[in-house]
Amino acid sequence: MAKMDETLTMLKDLTDAKGIPGNEKEAREVMEKYVTPYADEVTTDNLGSLIAKKEGNASGPKIMVAGHLDEIGFMVTRIDEKGFVYFQTVGGWWSQVMLAQRVTIMGSNGDVTGVIGSKPPHILSADARKKPMDIKDMFIDIGASSKEEAEEFGVKPGNSVVPYFEFTPLKNDKMLLAKAWDNRIGIAIAIEVLKQLKGADHPNVVYGVGTIQEEVGLRGAKTSANQIQPDIGFGVDVGIAGDTPGVSDKDADSELGKGPQIVLYDASMISHKGLRDLVVDTADASGIPYQFASMAGGGTDSGSIHVTANGVPSLSITVASRYIHTHAAIIHRDDFENAVKLIVETIKKLDADTVKELILA
Repeated sequence: MAKMDETLTMLKDLTDAKGIPGNEKEAREVMEKYVTPYADEVTTDNLGSLIAKKEGNASGPKIMVAGHLDEIGFMVTRIDEKGFVYFQTVGGWWSQVMLAQRVTIMGSNGDVTGVIGSKPPHILSADARKKPMDIKDMFIDIGASSKEEAEEFGVKPGNSVVPYFEFTPLKNDKMLLAKAWDNRIGIAIAIEVLKQLKGADHPNVVYGVGTIQEEVGLRGAKTSANQIQPDIGFGVDVGIAGDTPGVSDKDADSELGKGPQIVLYDASMISHKGLRDLVVDTADASGIPYQFASMAGGGTDSGSIHVTANGVPSLSITVASRYIHTHAAIIHRDDFENAVKLIVETIKKLDADTVKELILA
């Protein structure tokens, strides 16, 4: 395994943390630990999004850099008489990536290990074997022999269920395999942006934000942006990588390691032209690699931020990721570091006059 430097340790702590929509506490505490040394003030909104504030020029524009704390997971809905646990998906899952996967139930007496099960193929009809298993026909086996024993384990309706996977750098140690890159990498970017601005001049006030409940409707971005009232918004998230077998350039053309993605369009937002042009010009002038991306479906926190109050010029800057919305995804460390660099260099340019000009660009 790669030698764990400070950055890899932070990325491990962030991705190993458990936090599905509605229960982001563990991930929030990890973010708070890492961001507090670089912030002038750390607060939350009333739903639990973390807001770390750093003043450059106190009378300058307010810049919001938002990643989301939550990862997709499940919630316990009922336990049957034999001790099998049924669940609700929380966030978008594809049934084919779920079966036989290990999960952790955050029980009232501590963590409970389980595995997602269903009928074995041997007893299915020939037609049924050809079809993906419906999520409603899946359950979690925790090794309990009865409902009472499951309850003794501390499992009850409402418990969070989180995918289990350990952070692992691959043989090429810039390729990082982990659960919850969507979107702990965005949280890492927000932390690292504040860290790199620690001793730097910047003509504005920067807010590094860990939003809650993005995966179920960009909800925490609404409340945190309402509290901050930013002048400029950056949503930082993962994007789709197109560099694996079977994916054509028509579907996705980004490659791992070729730079952060500047999102032109997604289902939640058309990127702000003035801000997009400034970011592209900054990347070109600084020699920072980047890729353009667009997605017909899906969205990011920018979708909520840009329609806050009377409008916030916003842009999503994302890190290409393989296998998102599964138990384990892969990103490239260079893309993370270049995303941070690009946002930091852009923030240094965002004084009051520049912000005013780009609004109507």
